[in-house]
Amino acid sequence: MSVHILDTAIQSSQELRSTYAETLGELIAENKKIVALEADLMGAIKTKSVQDAYPNNFVNCGIMEANMVGVASGLSVRGFTPFMHTFGPFATRRCFDQLFLSIGYSKLTLKVIGSDAGVSAAHNGGTHMPFEDLGLARLIPNSTVLEMSDHIMFKDILKQVSSLPGLHYIRMVRKAMDQLYREDSTFEIGKGIVLRDGSDCTIIATGIMLIEAIKARELLASEGISAAVIDMFTIKPIDQKLLIEYAKKTKLLVTAENHNIIGGLGSSVLEALALEQVRVARVGVLDRFGQVGTQDFLQEEYNLTALDIVKAVKENL
Repeated sequence: MSVHILDTAIQSSQELRSTYAETLGELIAENKKIVALEADLMGAIKTKSVQDAYPNNFVNCGIMEANMVGVASGLSVRGFTPFMHTFGPFATRRCFDQLFLSIGYSKLTLKVIGSDAGVSAAHNGGTHMPFEDLGLARLIPNSTVLEMSDHIMFKDILKQVSSLPGLHYIRMVRKAMDQLYREDSTFEIGKGIVLRDGSDCTIIATGIMLIEAIKARELLASEGISAAVIDMFTIKPIDQKLLIEYAKKTKLLVTAENHNIIGGLGSSVLEALALEQVRVARVGVLDRFGQVGTQDFLQEEYNLTALDIVKAVKENL
C-alpha cells in the first residue's frame, strides 16, 4: 500500500463510470480471460466502447440479473474472470440467491460492480436506491465488500481484484466524486486509511460521506473538538486493528454511511468492537426506503450531512 493523501480534497471532472470503462478496457487488452457482463446499461456505465473494442469479451445479458450471475458462474468454471455491472439493488437484492449459491457457495470468482450507491441514485428513485446492498453482500461467506472513495482508488482496486479469486462486491457512485488521493496511490484491501488525525473523537466514513466527515471535522475544530477521519473503504474484512487503536485513542467513534445503519458500515464496526469498551454513534439512513430527489436534497432528508455528523459527535462525546 502506498497511499498519498491530498492535503485538501479537490473537485474532479473524472466520472467513476468513465474510470470503470477505461480500466476494464485496459484489463481486457492485457488479459483475454476477463469478460465484462452488462445488464443493458452500457450507456449508463459508458462501457459501449469496451463492447465495440472487445466483442468477444463482452456479454450484454439484458435486464436479467439472476441469469447474468448464472452466466458469470459458467465463465468462472471455465477459468474466466467475469466483471458484472448493474445498479446496486439489482446487483445484490434481485439476484442474492444466485450470488450466494452460484458464486459464494460454489467458491467461484466474480467481480460485482454495484453503481448509484445510496442517495446518489437521485432521480432514479426508491426502486433504484440501494440502502441495503452492503449488508446483503456482507452476508455471503468469504465475500469481500468495498465502497469506492474516488476515481483514483477505483482504478487501483479494479486492477487488484482482476487477479484475485472469489466474490468481490464494489459499491460505487457513477458520476464524479471529490478526489482525496494522489494519482500514484495504491491501496491495501482490508486496511483503513487515516485521512486526518485527531484526539477527541474518530469519524469513520465511506463513499460520499468522506467529504461530509472532513467538513464535520473542520466545524468541530472551530469549537475546540479534535476529530480523526478514517476512510474505511473495505467494509468486509474490516480493519479491526485500526478500529481498536482509535477506540482506545479517542473517546467516541462515529460511523457515517450512505446506507441503512442496519447491516452496513456501522454494523460492521460494532461487530468488530463488540468486546471493547467504546462509545459508537451511527450516522446513516434510519431504516427507510429511498425516494426521488436531487442528491443534495436527499442527503439532508436522510441526515447524511456534515451537520448531522457534528450533531452526533456533540450529543455523544
